[in-house]
Amino acid sequence: MSKVYILDACALIAVLKDENGAENVAAIYEQANNGEVSLIINKVNLLEVYYGYYRDMGKDYADNILDNIKHSIVIISEFTDEIFKEAGRLKASYKISLADSIALAETIVYGGELLTADHHEFDVIEKQEEIQFKWIR
Repeated sequence: MSKVYILDACALIAVLKDENGAENVAAIYEQANNGEVSLIINKVNLLEVYYGYYRDMGKDYADNILDNIKHSIVIISEFTDEIFKEAGRLKASYKISLADSIALAETIVYGGELLTADHHEFDVIEKQEEIQFKWIR
């Protein structure tokens, strides 16, 4: 099985808005397009991106972003009981969003690395959990 990267919302937004760290996400995106790695995002995390663009740019723009993403990133629409329970444990243990708890749980269960820039959310968790992070900045 190829290496698995899980995108959180801030990593996807970084590449979409060409923010600092976008080149790191783009490099992994290219590897995924070449079949070298798997790049996934949970639909809950993708919702964070979609609603932001919907709010700021309108429905058509948000739908266009979503259509483009669907062709290149694997979108997980549901989660297993294992991810469900792990996300619940993480949400109960740390003051994090539901979307973050799902991304972290998927990272654990899939044995992947979480692509993120959210040091303020995850630095404490990185010290306490055996979760692999790929910091984009």
